[in-house]
Amino acid sequence: MAGRGYSVVGEAATAVIADAQARGIDEPWTRAGFLEAIVARQSAAAQPAAAEPAVQLYDRSPVCTLALAQYLGQPLPAALAAELDRIARDQTYEREVFFVRPLGFLRPTPARRISYQESLVFERLHEQTYLRLGYQLVELAPGPVPARAETVERWLSERTRGRAPHGDRPVR
Repeated sequence: MAGRGYSVVGEAATAVIADAQARGIDEPWTRAGFLEAIVARQSAAAQPAAAEPAVQLYDRSPVCTLALAQYLGQPLPAALAAELDRIARDQTYEREVFFVRPLGFLRPTPARRISYQESLVFERLHEQTYLRLGYQLVELAPGPVPARAETVERWLSERTRGRAPHGDRPVR
């Protein structure tokens, strides 16, 4: 979507994992402070900037980090609880969330070492967490990336019709 002129904020967990692995920590998700590091990156990325575009797309949010904590069987860190409270209070994100459905396969990466079956469990946990917190899912069916991007762009175009490119409140 960045190639289509939208502001895109990358996934914080992948960045935290990559940073830790570069320091020789093979499985940072097993270490204390992992979830807090993700939340710190997400919080910093969600702070409004002066020249912020009207539409910003986030690859994951603190709600995803909550699902990750549940998946990992870790207690809710105070920083994550505070961030979830803040984004609810400040209405940081729109209530509609693009929810990408699985393609039917999984390519493991250094940051993603779960099986395809485990990824389906994780997906369901994400879905339940977003719905429990009152978000509405805008489902993106399996398909090629360009087709999914076109669906997102069409939805955003309809949703933001009439807004200036640098509106008062971003669609996130």
